[in-house]
Amino acid sequence: MTYQEKKSIVSILSTILITAGYWAYMYPQRPGGGLESAETFRYWGSFVLVLTVISIAAHIVISIAFNIVYRISTGEKEPGFADELDKIIELKSHRNSFLVFILGFMAAMASLVIGQPSQLMFVILIAAGFAADVTGSASKLYHYRRGV
Repeated sequence: MTYQEKKSIVSILSTILITAGYWAYMYPQRPGGGLESAETFRYWGSFVLVLTVISIAAHIVISIAFNIVYRISTGEKEPGFADELDKIIELKSHRNSFLVFILGFMAAMASLVIGQPSQLMFVILIAAGFAADVTGSASKLYHYRRGV
């Protein structure tokens, strides 16, 4: 298994664990009052912002730890260059990731149009971000294994 494949698998697993852990911690703390109260919007706004910050920081730490473990276990350095294949795979994975997020964003906006509570919009946006992140990493893994 190549470095890129291992890194994609670690990225998928870390995304799942970070999101599931944060969701399990924060979701029970959601406000129980009116569905459209200021407290509800504050809760979901802070949920998204804190999840974003925690996710970025955790991915940085996990990436550093992965590189250290990879170097110790294999004796090889992280590849210092990206050839044309790497660039094409990166572009395709970004395309797939953006497509999933845009579809989720449109679904979130459609939920508001059909009169669903705003909480559903936030849940759909969070799920779309999660799905987009997993889709991007899974696309990289797929293309490194199967080719372009």
